[in-house]
Amino acid sequence: MDRMSLSERIKAELTSYNGRMGIYIDDFTGNKIEIDSGVKFESASTIKTFILIDLFQQVNDGTKFLDDMLVYSESNKIEGSGVLQSLDTGVRLSVKNFATLMIIVSDNVATNVLIDYLGIDHINSTIEKWGFNDTILHNKINFDKYDKLGTTTPKDYGRVFSMLHEGTLINMESCEQMLEIFRKQHYNSMITKDFPQYYLSGDDSLASEEEQITVASKSGSMNACRNDGGIVSTVYGDYVIVMFNKNFYDPLYYPGHDATYYGAKVSRMVLDQYLALKGRLEL
Repeated sequence: MDRMSLSERIKAELTSYNGRMGIYIDDFTGNKIEIDSGVKFESASTIKTFILIDLFQQVNDGTKFLDDMLVYSESNKIEGSGVLQSLDTGVRLSVKNFATLMIIVSDNVATNVLIDYLGIDHINSTIEKWGFNDTILHNKINFDKYDKLGTTTPKDYGRVFSMLHEGTLINMESCEQMLEIFRKQHYNSMITKDFPQYYLSGDDSLASEEEQITVASKSGSMNACRNDGGIVSTVYGDYVIVMFNKNFYDPLYYPGHDATYYGAKVSRMVLDQYLALKGRLEL
């Protein structure tokens, strides 16, 4: 009875943090950890996850198609993350390729192309349809015109990945296709930053396949927030972890930012507990 719970140890770890972290964790065995999980945060690029959901919803409904061809036009040119901004306008790609770029390198141009294709109103209606009641896409990405992109909560975001894992978001096939994209995501600076490299290495001489850890996730950062969330898969099973950050004093982007530093520490605490208890967060 005198043993501190994982939730209590996380709160103790965050005592020295100068910002506010909202957390949602689910180990799929009935154990959840929620710290400010219902607090609303600027979504930054995590809203792109919800755009992807609407794409697959419309594909399932037969109104949109992954092999449709779209064009990168001047009206969707925007700075920030991604690679398309460095290419000439007029590039033609399939809807699926734009969606893949939107997630795996958080491409802002691809995001704006897809928002035009899907429609903000339909994206938000799909968000509402699936019960993500504290989430909304406010605008296309335009840093000169708009000071916010989206709003969501750690709980809404965590439920997305729980439903993807369970195959209950749209349908099983759609969930599998979306997870395939999330597994290719390039930016895991918070979730995996402090993971032992042994488990992340693809070198068979260091670890067997059974010991590998993989992540299906989507992060997001703006001046006012640093967010990350997704599914961590281990030999003992999978768990969802979401960490959203705001109210920190430093708006600059660099690997040692306090939000990234403390987020990585929390993520490592969760991994260590999950592995030690062989697939559970609590006994």
